[in-house]
Amino acid sequence: MLFDHCAECQSCCHVEAGYGTLEITLTQKESKRFRHLCIEDQCEYLGAKGCTLGDQKPLSCKLYPLSFDPDTKKYSFDSDCPLLPEYKRQLKDPQSDASQHMREMNKLLLDRSLVDEPFLRRNREIDVDFFDLVPVPKPRHLK
Repeated sequence: MLFDHCAECQSCCHVEAGYGTLEITLTQKESKRFRHLCIEDQCEYLGAKGCTLGDQKPLSCKLYPLSFDPDTKKYSFDSDCPLLPEYKRQLKDPQSDASQHMREMNKLLLDRSLVDEPFLRRNREIDVDFFDLVPVPKPRHLK
């Protein structure tokens, strides 16, 4: 599976010294549960085998390594994530893990655009400030 490497790498759940604090953008519902979530050096929910929140992790964490621009409706990818080449390759296959991930994110982000536009805008602002983003074309089979 594509994201199996994440439990080993865990770089997205760490912030290197000198880079400041990474705010995890929360939806309105997530804000009630977590109140505020930031990574200063390592995410408090990072365990030995990856995220201890499982399916309950915040939407912005589920979205990573993608970033969504609510104005252009286009995706970018954190170029520091080692999955970038494989993710892009897999997007050519409608049945791949990458295609499934992008399809799921499309659905979740569409839902957010209807009820929580500020989440989308804030998440993009943080992504642009914190990550080195490169465009990722949305495949035809996902349009």
